[in-house]
Amino acid sequence: MARSLMIQGTGSDVGKSLIVAGLARAYADRGLEVRPFKPQNMSNNAAVTADGGEIGRAQALQARAARVAPSVHMNPVLLKPQSEVGAQVVVHGRILRNARAKEFQAWKPQLMDAVLSSYAHLRGEADLVLIEGAGSASEINLRTNDIANMGFARAADVPVVLVGDIDRGGVIAQIVGTKAVLDPEDDKLIAGFIVNKFRGDAGLFIDGMRFIEERTGWPALGLVPFFPGAAHLPAEDAMALARREAPGKGQVTVAVPLLPHIANFDDLDPLKSEPGVRLVFVRRGEPLPVCDLVLLPGSKATVADLAAFRDYGWDIDLAAHVRRGGRVFGICGGYQMLGRTIDDPQGIEGPPASVKGLGLLDVETVLTGDKKLADVSGSTVNDNVSFRGYEMHVGLTTGPATQRPVLRFLDDRMDGASSADGRIAGAYVHGLFTDDRQRKALVARLGAKPSDFSYETLIDDTLDALAAYLAAYIDLDRLLNLSR
Repeated sequence: MARSLMIQGTGSDVGKSLIVAGLARAYADRGLEVRPFKPQNMSNNAAVTADGGEIGRAQALQARAARVAPSVHMNPVLLKPQSEVGAQVVVHGRILRNARAKEFQAWKPQLMDAVLSSYAHLRGEADLVLIEGAGSASEINLRTNDIANMGFARAADVPVVLVGDIDRGGVIAQIVGTKAVLDPEDDKLIAGFIVNKFRGDAGLFIDGMRFIEERTGWPALGLVPFFPGAAHLPAEDAMALARREAPGKGQVTVAVPLLPHIANFDDLDPLKSEPGVRLVFVRRGEPLPVCDLVLLPGSKATVADLAAFRDYGWDIDLAAHVRRGGRVFGICGGYQMLGRTIDDPQGIEGPPASVKGLGLLDVETVLTGDKKLADVSGSTVNDNVSFRGYEMHVGLTTGPATQRPVLRFLDDRMDGASSADGRIAGAYVHGLFTDDRQRKALVARLGAKPSDFSYETLIDDTLDALAAYLAAYIDLDRLLNLSR
């Protein structure tokens, strides 16, 4: 039976996902069978698993770090925030129901069995299970019925390492404050703490580490400097997009409007890392810039995000972009927005509704039917460039423009639609630009010289570097000995 260790945080975005990924690669490289596990996740950045479901993208990355295929058991409960209806609750990879926050809190105890069964499944096939908590370990208002942090740790009797983020400031108060509010029985499970994202001279924080140890009684397990390569890895949630970096100096400019319910935004990561592309994230209150391509990303609430798109004035900017001869590409929900209408007769996203789309593609979408979750491959219709990606959507899109499809799957199914001049197009497939062949073809179509950059190689090289980085600042043997 596997040993287990849980990484919890003093808050969201303190680096829990990254630390689990780095430890997974480090211990896997030592010859251990490692499995990542997150009992409950809240994210619209999801991945299709080998067993035909969906989990948080962070757990898929952690599985890759551990050199194993992702499984629904690695993230048994996934909450996908939507407008109007609260969040979509996905259990063992499949949609179970929609629930508002208060309703979900009362309903959570019924999900503990699903969580524990997945945990038992992973323990049965691994030497080490690395568990990631959600949000903050000190959210005492959510402690009753908790399945994500100390509630799970208590139920499974798992030791916990607490991670604090010094980059945001106040890390001493973060960790000492967590100690102050924890239930005494929860406190007993804390095996130590790590201070993450340190910048500067580590010698200046020796007294800080010592003070935390004295006040909490927990041993210091590491002071980890900020890892620059983190920007290359898929983020767990859209918080990372809010910290927009200065755009690069690529030959072509791609503008991405940041929709309130943006989903599967790791579609953008390969373009951000592509030397030939200047990727610009456009936030509320900013106009769409003059660019070569406007890329409409996926959405977990297409109707609501389409309304926001108009409220922000981006529909006017987009029409001007099209008049100038600019290109537009929509992915999944972004594809649906480009059509004439979007109908939601069953109220999948909220009250039943029918709304006008942006009218740039002669298609109509009906949000109905089972959710499609599948890895797919094939080639582009116009230039026969191979691709690999995945489907993750609800909805059927039909209309004259689908007679000019974008993609042909290996089973001869078609996907997507395009305008007569080919400048406006969309498709349901995610992950297109992760495929180097597709990304290079896009850069060439936009008039720039494609690079030899390999995105998949970048991800694996970054995971290797992350594992070595953590090994330099954390005693991995000591950490492993704390697991049980």
